[in-house]
Amino acid sequence: MDVFDCIRTRRSIRKYKEKDVPWDDIVEILQAGKYAPCAGNIFNLKFIVVKNEDKRRDIAEASVQQHWMADAPIHIVVVGEPEKAERYYGTRGVRLYTIQGAAAAIENMLLTAHSLGLGSCWVGAFDEEEIRRLCNLPEHVNVQGIITIGYADETPTAPPKYRIEHTMYFEKWWGRIEGPKTALGMWSPVIKSAVQRTHKHIKKHVNKLKEKIRKK
Repeated sequence: MDVFDCIRTRRSIRKYKEKDVPWDDIVEILQAGKYAPCAGNIFNLKFIVVKNEDKRRDIAEASVQQHWMADAPIHIVVVGEPEKAERYYGTRGVRLYTIQGAAAAIENMLLTAHSLGLGSCWVGAFDEEEIRRLCNLPEHVNVQGIITIGYADETPTAPPKYRIEHTMYFEKWWGRIEGPKTALGMWSPVIKSAVQRTHKHIKKHVNKLKEKIRKK
């Protein structure tokens, strides 16, 4: 699957089939998370794979009662080790770099799952202390997110997205020097060319019509 197609077509899946996920696919998803960018190449994350049905049900309950999560055959709990980043980057390592690294790893895993024909969802609402208890986590680590993985039993429609020209500026906040030269926006060269051809076509036929009127 083309990378951009994978990004564009990925959806958050909340309904799953009763079908096991091959272990090889799980490992490939974890490998994708491992290759995410991280500050100073200090990979301070751990991935806890949860397959046990009772524990998945407990995790769903601890995730503000999102009971649909229990239907996903795999949960991946993404755990941060902020102390490792703090040694090199101080408070910024704890409050920013660890979170950024976890987010990058989670997105890598979501996209890889989609490329393997699997559905997934990034869950950020949960009782961290309860997840800590369920996964037997030490005090010096924190829960960054939970990913549900499985075969999708739904096909969500594409959510609305802003046009590219509504999400970018040039050089500064509110900088509107010129339109982006991209087929994704209203300033697309393709669109501009089509408009110019249409104008020429209309002008040609208007001139013909005027000529007929004169002859009459």
